[in-house]
Amino acid sequence: MNVFFRLLAVAAIAVALTCPLAFAQERSLPERTSPRPETTSRVPHTQIGVEIDADLAKLLLERVAQLPGVTLGPTRISLPGAIGFQLDPDMLLSQPNSIVGGFEFAHMHPDGSLHASLHPAMARRAIEAGWAVAHPWAKQRPGWSGFVMIYTPTTPEELDVVIDLVESSYTFITGNTLD
Repeated sequence: MNVFFRLLAVAAIAVALTCPLAFAQERSLPERTSPRPETTSRVPHTQIGVEIDADLAKLLLERVAQLPGVTLGPTRISLPGAIGFQLDPDMLLSQPNSIVGGFEFAHMHPDGSLHASLHPAMARRAIEAGWAVAHPWAKQRPGWSGFVMIYTPTTPEELDVVIDLVESSYTFITGNTLD
């Protein structure tokens, strides 16, 4: 009987730990009102004719730099000038197959757009709501079904949603929820 209670306690803890992660991926997204930028359909996967808002980009990078265990630096996998969002190498990952390279869970291009790995359901919602487009390789590589390009934010309100999506990527990849 004692073993039964221990197993029950372990199961309850597992459910309690995974529920916040599942809830974090179930957030709704507002519809994006700006037009969807045109993008290339090949790699390098980029937006066409979009200008970065340097102030919004700075705010985004400041926010990302505050995520636990994240360091900003030159990308290891994207275009020259892109900024990689690197996780500490000793950090445990809940979705290691969804990370594109090394410990870079996302990166921001010089035009302000980002590539990030989202939970596949969140990626679908982001695409449907006009915030993202699937990466050309999203259906070709195992674990990449949620790999998207998030469009450059053009207003403070759009920046808030883009930050939410980056935080969702962090939660998906690491399994760590943010307060």
